[in-house]
Amino acid sequence: MNNRKYYLDNIRWITVCLVVVYHIIYVFNCSDVISNIPIKSDYPILDSFLVFVYPWFMCLLFVVSGISSRLALSKRTDKEFIRERCSKILVPSIFGTFIYGWLSGFITNQYTDIFDGKGDEVPGAVKYLIYSLMGIGPLWFAHVVFVASVLLLIVRKLDKNDKFWNICGKTNYLVLFLLTSAVWGSSFLLNTPMITIYRFGIYLFMFFLGYFVFSHDEVIDKLKKIAVPMGILSAAVGIGYTVFYYGQNYADSAVLKSVFTNIYLWIAVLAILGLGAKFLDFGNKFTVYMTKNNFAFYVLHYTVILVIAYLSTTYLKPSIFAVNYLLMLLGSVTVLPLLTEIVKRIPVLRKLVLGISKKKK
Repeated sequence: MNNRKYYLDNIRWITVCLVVVYHIIYVFNCSDVISNIPIKSDYPILDSFLVFVYPWFMCLLFVVSGISSRLALSKRTDKEFIRERCSKILVPSIFGTFIYGWLSGFITNQYTDIFDGKGDEVPGAVKYLIYSLMGIGPLWFAHVVFVASVLLLIVRKLDKNDKFWNICGKTNYLVLFLLTSAVWGSSFLLNTPMITIYRFGIYLFMFFLGYFVFSHDEVIDKLKKIAVPMGILSAAVGIGYTVFYYGQNYADSAVLKSVFTNIYLWIAVLAILGLGAKFLDFGNKFTVYMTKNNFAFYVLHYTVILVIAYLSTTYLKPSIFAVNYLLMLLGSVTVLPLLTEIVKRIPVLRKLVLGISKKKK
C-alpha cells in the first residue's frame, strides 16, 4: 500500500514554480527591492504578483520541509537522516555557490562596479571568491533547512518519547488561530541585518510547526474541512495586502514584521495546506517528474534567469521588457529542464550540484 502524501509533493513543486515566476519578475522589479540587475521594468503592475506571494511562499516551503522531515525520520535513524541531509542539501548548497553562483556576482559587477574602478588590480582568484559569495541566491533556503535539521535532532534527543509531538497532535482551530501571534513574534527573531535574507526566526518556526503540528493527519483533516472558505479568505486578504503595499519595498524589514504581513502569510499557509490535502493528493507522470526535479529546478533556475536577463538587456538595444520577460519564461521552461538533464549525466556535478549520489534509472 502506497501511503505517500502526494499533496506535499505537489505543493512543493507548485511553490517552486511560483518561485521561478517570482524571480522572472523580480529581476526588473520597480519596488526598490535590491536586484542583481538594477534596471526597472516598463511594467510596474507586474510587481503586484511579487507583493502577493512574497509573504508566504517560502514559509510554506519550510512547513512542507518540516512535515517531510517527520515522515523521513519515521523510516530512518537520526544518523541516516542527517547523513542524507548533508549529501542532498548541505553539499549542493555549498558547492553550488562556487560552481555556478559566481555568475550572479559577475553579472552584478557589470552594472555596479563593486571594485570601485580598481578591478584590474584585483587578482582573478579573489574576484572569483567575491563573485561566488555574492551568488548564494536561492541556496539560502538549503542553508536554513540544514540548520533546522540539525536543531531538530537536538530537540528529538530532548524529547525521546515524542511527548511534545503527541501534544501538538491535539491542535484545534482555536490553537491555530492563537498561533498567529507566535508567527508574528517569530518575524522579529534572528534576522540578518541590512538585507533581510536569512530570517532564521520565522523560517525555523515554520519548519518546526511542520514537524510537530502539521505532520499530524488529524490537524490536516481539520484544515481540509475549512479549506475552501480559508482559500477564499486568503485570496481576499491577499488582494487587500497587495493593494496596501503595492509600490513599496515589500521585502523591507518593517513590512515583514508588520501585523498585516504575518496575519496574511499565516492564513495563506493554512489555506494552501488544506486546499492541497483536499484537491492535490494525487500523482501522475507529470507530477512525478516535477517532484523528482523540483530541487534541481529550484537551485538552478535563478542563474538561468539572470544570465538570460543579462544577455537580453545587453544585446537588445533598446531593451524591450516584453521580450525580456518572454525570453526568461521560455528559458525557464526549456533551458532549465535541459540543463538539469545534462547535470544529472555528469557524475561529479550530479553529486555536487544536485546532491544525487548516482544516477537513478
